[in-house]
Amino acid sequence: MAPKKAAEKAGKSPKKAPAKKEKKEKDPNAPKRPLSAYMYFASDKRVEMKKSDPSLSLGEVGKATGAAWKELSDKEKEPYQKKADKDKARYEKEKAAYEKK
Repeated sequence: MAPKKAAEKAGKSPKKAPAKKEKKEKDPNAPKRPLSAYMYFASDKRVEMKKSDPSLSLGEVGKATGAAWKELSDKEKEPYQKKADKDKARYEKEKAAYEKK
């Protein structure tokens, strides 16, 4: 005989897992979301880090880029913020055109 679970021993019925929600199907024609300033920075920094030390794991690179981003001043973050603002404007424009369809 199999050992009983604590809920069964106490006379309670075991909880059932909630039914999984069906994922909403993504439209392949929908515009891609804009990248943040940090993501532009991370993509640049990731390339540099991998060149300097190819043995770094993905997690180590992520931690190092996060720490480097925190150390940047607002002035140093400005070029990445400009890229992000430009990408956001592109997204808003494409989203408006997409929603009209």
